[in-house]
Amino acid sequence: MFNSKSAHAEEFISHEEILETLEYAQAQKDNITLQKEILNTARQAKGLSYREAAVLLYTENQEILNELYTIARELKEKIYGNRIVMFAPLYLSNYCVNSCRYCPYHVGNCTIARKQLSQEDIKREVIALQDMGHKRLALETGEDPKNCPIEYVLESIKTIYSIHHKNGAIRRVNVNIAATTVENYRKLKEAGIGTYILFQETYHKENYEYLHPKGPKHDYAYHTEAMDRAMEGGIDDVGIGVLFGLSDYHYDLVGLLLHAKHLEDRFGVGPHTISVPRIRPADDVDLTEYPNAITDEVFHKLVALLRVAVPYTGIIVSTRESEQSRAEALELGVSQISGASSTSVGGYVEKEEENSAQFEVNDTRTLDEVVNWLLGLGYIPSFCTACYREGRTGDRFMQLAKAGQICNVCGPNAIMTLKEYLEDYASPDTVKKGEALIAREVEKIQNEKVKERVVAHLQELHEGARDFRF
Repeated sequence: MFNSKSAHAEEFISHEEILETLEYAQAQKDNITLQKEILNTARQAKGLSYREAAVLLYTENQEILNELYTIARELKEKIYGNRIVMFAPLYLSNYCVNSCRYCPYHVGNCTIARKQLSQEDIKREVIALQDMGHKRLALETGEDPKNCPIEYVLESIKTIYSIHHKNGAIRRVNVNIAATTVENYRKLKEAGIGTYILFQETYHKENYEYLHPKGPKHDYAYHTEAMDRAMEGGIDDVGIGVLFGLSDYHYDLVGLLLHAKHLEDRFGVGPHTISVPRIRPADDVDLTEYPNAITDEVFHKLVALLRVAVPYTGIIVSTRESEQSRAEALELGVSQISGASSTSVGGYVEKEEENSAQFEVNDTRTLDEVVNWLLGLGYIPSFCTACYREGRTGDRFMQLAKAGQICNVCGPNAIMTLKEYLEDYASPDTVKKGEALIAREVEKIQNEKVKERVVAHLQELHEGARDFRF
């Protein structure tokens, strides 16, 4: 039985409820009157129900779709402004005891080079990332209690935060590791992580179990209930997502929205981020086995629907996507992207002769090229981590986001972290574009006291000071 407040996965992600929702939505495919009513609801920036979003997902009416995309752009601008948060993944280990059919880390893959970074390796990787200008990382590992225990992850986080190279510093470490215990989530919280991220892969239980035939990840309920345990362990910023292409995308979108509703209803805080990766080529993975792979058109429709359905959440697109696809996704609601990513273990210090990558990267540009590109599109590349360090997490962050007040804090912080990047890492052309954008953005600050402080801090940053924040 469907119960969004239940602690049991099969009750808050109810298979029957999803099927009934999809049947209902299909029946409304040509109901333009209803679709327009739903769009009017979306404009209010209060979100949509999973059933309302499903109705829009099935529509093929171009007028409705155009209006959906317009509203998605408006909501992104209203809540997040023109800021785009930058981050990079850091792969610590690709040892894994699971047998995920779509992932080259699976335990049966004998061709991939298995590696685990030592703490000295991590220092070298972090310095390489700092020398690019990164301030925010997402730690990635395979699941292996022997080769990658929680103690190793905790030690690695401590190492990362300890490294200060020239003007570089990693100020926020997000963590994407396998589902674990409440006790281990408490340890991660104590270690000072930002967001705990875990992709569901697919919410379709039968398909999930087929895709994960062996290993701890086979347990659908334990995996799906991980965010509940993370919340119980004190982590109030969590990030969810699915790997689109593993199952029918209609089913998984409704599953995502049910998961977001569950977190909101049970804990009062919905997901801090939603990631929308698509299945990509990888070692020992045959993409012909995945007929549910989605087109660019469907992908961008999903991004827009997530923005209007869950307007307060950050939407993340990685370098799985091409430059063109990312540009379209940014316009439709994405607020965070990775840049200059390596999906190999140890891949930032040197290009690996032996393949240890999790998937092929589609956008291979340098961080400076990505920053330059964003500036050219009119976005503020933001390296800000202020909310995490000022305690604006969980419900405190959501209150700002839902009230549309987040830009009053994050806008100035984004400007100042961009200035840091321009001073320390940018190419001459990026500096030129960035300074011009900063001048325009400063003039947009309506609070005169805030504007005065930003102008003063920008001068101090030019003179060598670092790390100002509101």
